[in-house]
Order: sequence, then structure tokens, then C-alpha cells
Amino acid sequence: MAITLYGIKNCDTVKKARKWLEQHHIEHQFHDFRADGLEATKLSGWLKELGSEMLINKRSTTWKQLSDAEKEKILAGDALDIALAQPTLIKRPVLETPTGVIVGYSEKSYTEKLN
Repeated sequence: MAITLYGIKNCDTVKKARKWLEQHHIEHQFHDFRADGLEATKLSGWLKELGSEMLINKRSTTWKQLSDAEKEKILAGDALDIALAQPTLIKRPVLETPTGVIVGYSEKSYTEKLN
């Protein structure tokens, strides 16, 4: 089963997710948004599957620094260009599995969906 964990290396929630995957011996690749970038087609797919409401972190420092026009654009469902330019807007981690995408980390959801 091919699993990829997307996030930022120094994010505490990403660290918890990586630790959980390792403790449960689940093979996965880690993809760092900052170091490895993010493809438009990948992000577009997530936005179509999950929507910007689920994928964009409106509590982040990055969100707070956006202009009102950028926030309105995202809220109107046009988040792709802004999130590509500022991947820290994306809620972390994003876990891509053969059966779907999981946003955020909770031990319960990982256990239910990966065991």
C-alpha cells in the first residue's frame, strides 16, 4: 500500500503522525511542502476531493497575513494559486492513501483508516 505523508518537517502534528506510522510499522514516504514543493495537479486533486474548507488552515499565521482579497478568493473556492505559493496554508499533515486522503492527525482516525 503506497502511502505518502505531506507536511512540514518541523510541524509538531506532522511529527506525531510520522511517529504513529513508524510505531505501527506502516511504510510511507514523507514529502515536505517547503523542501520538495507541491505540484499543482496534486493540490488541485485534494481541493476537488476535500474542498478548501477542509484543506485550508484559517487559524494559521499564513492565513492571518493574507490580504482580504486573497482570503475572499480562497473562500470563494479559488485556493489553488495562493496555496501553491504559500503551502503553509494547507492543514497538516495530509496523508494520501490508496483509499483516500486524510487531513490532520488523530490517533483514532489513523487507526480506523489504516488498520
